[in-house]
Amino acid sequence: MSGNKFLTGKTAIVTGASRGIGLAIAEGFAKAGANVSIASRNKSELLKVQQRLKTFNANVRAIATDVSKSKDVDALVDQTLKSFGNVEILVNNAGCFKELALVPFPDQVLRPPAVMRSSNQRMTDDEFREIIDTNIGGVFYGCRAVAPIMMNKGYGKIINISSVAGTKAYKLEAVYDSSKSAINMLTRCLALEWAPYGIRVNSLAPGDYITSMTSDAWKDPLRKENYLKSIPLSQAGDMDGLVSLAMFLASPESDYITGQTINIDGGLSAE
Repeated sequence: MSGNKFLTGKTAIVTGASRGIGLAIAEGFAKAGANVSIASRNKSELLKVQQRLKTFNANVRAIATDVSKSKDVDALVDQTLKSFGNVEILVNNAGCFKELALVPFPDQVLRPPAVMRSSNQRMTDDEFREIIDTNIGGVFYGCRAVAPIMMNKGYGKIINISSVAGTKAYKLEAVYDSSKSAINMLTRCLALEWAPYGIRVNSLAPGDYITSMTSDAWKDPLRKENYLKSIPLSQAGDMDGLVSLAMFLASPESDYITGQTINIDGGLSAE
């Protein structure tokens, strides 16, 4: 993987690391010799991941964190700094995905099939806030917490995990898609603000990957068929490729890249 030789001894924080993309990236960093703080709300799952990553002789801290709470994110960064002495890399991966209509559809014929299996109630304030606070708040809090450390050192890499949904609209994803679009703009703004301090800020925008969050949808034969038809390359994403790209963005090899949202989606965003 690109970036391996550069990550040994570096310290990375990866949120949402108990499963899916976050787990894969954390494992890639650990294999490359980085110190890794893994964060998730699920402490028991985190401890399992910690033991798994330690098999690669990596130094790993498992820190229970709810990224929608600023005090949790500040504590995550503080504990990482105390354990490893620095934070060179932050991967804001934790996210919340839900397919929800804002209001019930009055015409049964026009209602998308997915809504048939969901509530007929309008989206609640709590449902809205969960998506926004996790997807946007978590990225904001993470960037804010590590920036002073990276500014003091004159160098840092921030990788925000966005989505193809940040540029491509989907039914029943108005709030989720908006949150991912906001991540892309936050990435651009912070890249401009922090470039003089040597901090590179980029986003990765995955398309359709089979993870614990999406596996149920992929198990549905009809939805799987529709997914594959919509992807120009007609296949789900390869996690190894995504991890390699994350490691590249975390390494000095990508030092001339900042403020970018890199789509890794099999051509979905090209349409």
